[in-house]
Amino acid sequence: MTNFTFIHAADIHLDSPLLGLSAYEGAPVEMLRDAPRAAFRNLIDEAISEHVDFMVISGDLYDGDWPDFNTGLFFAQEMGRLNREDIPVFIVHGNHDAESKLTKTLPLPDNVTIFSSRKAETHYLKSLHVALHGQSFRTAKIEKNLAVDYPAAATNYFNIGVLHTAVEGYAAHAHYAPCSISDLVDKRYDYWALGHVHEHKILNREPLITFPGNLQGRHIRETGPRGAILVTVENEKPDIKRLFVDTVRWHWIDIDAAEANSLQDVVHLTRNALETLLRTSDKGLTLVARVIINGRTRTHGELFGLERQLREEILATANALSDSRLWIEKVIIDTTPALDHAAIEARSDAIADMQGYLDRAGNNHELQRRIVEDLMELVAKVPLELIDAVPELKAIQTGNISEQLNAVSVDLIAHMSGIEKMG
Repeated sequence: MTNFTFIHAADIHLDSPLLGLSAYEGAPVEMLRDAPRAAFRNLIDEAISEHVDFMVISGDLYDGDWPDFNTGLFFAQEMGRLNREDIPVFIVHGNHDAESKLTKTLPLPDNVTIFSSRKAETHYLKSLHVALHGQSFRTAKIEKNLAVDYPAAATNYFNIGVLHTAVEGYAAHAHYAPCSISDLVDKRYDYWALGHVHEHKILNREPLITFPGNLQGRHIRETGPRGAILVTVENEKPDIKRLFVDTVRWHWIDIDAAEANSLQDVVHLTRNALETLLRTSDKGLTLVARVIINGRTRTHGELFGLERQLREEILATANALSDSRLWIEKVIIDTTPALDHAAIEARSDAIADMQGYLDRAGNNHELQRRIVEDLMELVAKVPLELIDAVPELKAIQTGNISEQLNAVSVDLIAHMSGIEKMG
């Protein structure tokens, strides 16, 4: 057999909408909106520079129906670049592609082959002794196991299965075209090019069964480097290397505030973490971070109610450090007070008296009823979708505010203790 290389990519989601980002003041919306296209351009650059023999895209090239033809025209343009380099591309449509009506009418260059949605089929690259087997989604929701009907492995060929699937065990992803690893192994293919799961995964080594992950992280739940897989086949054995092509990278940054004595100490700790992130990241990347302030700390009371101020100070710090290369998506305060309940009860002052009052309030059903009645006047003016999105509002609507009272009690006592200490 001939030695060769190919790229396996999936879940590109070209022109994916950036839901909710408009709510963040100063969000780099245009840059984030262009990120999937920029990552795809980088992928095509890699294919050309690596002189790959072909490319495989395992579904969700698009992100549902397009508002116009611009998305398809961009894709056709990039396929034209590969066509001029004699690089063929083999595509199965996934659940998001099946939602698009315009996908079906888009004319593409001759180097692009899209697998049929009617049944699994095989395409051959005879000069390389490669057989590619695949089937596209006909509708957005396929609950049938497509893999079991894939053709048998072709003799004297390197067999590649191309499949958009929720392999069992990935409950976080919609359960489309479900199958098991044993279903795939039983086909006796040499490589399975999967799509649908957005995290890079190697499910099996012999044969290699892989998810490349999505090409570009689109929100804070898709952190870390993103890209495709470069597969090198020598003496019938595939070897893989990740290709990172993302242009925007999302990060969680945990700040332990245990040793902090003030809000400014927290800002200083965050500055150190942001400097480390910038120093250790590729300079060509735009970084987006969510900062989580946690730990048992004396600053808990001072931070109570200062989320906005803290975020603004951290944003200012990020801007000063990065020249717009780093954006802070959100700051979350998840600290706990240094003084525990027993320590406060042991005191004999106004703070201990307040703790006792709040404890009694938490168990006073009549007081809770009156509080709920007062709050319901506010909730009645709030849109229903906001009530569904905010657990605290939902709790008020149902009359169950015990947890909210307890949380506020802890924060208020910590805040008052901090004021006493400053005085």
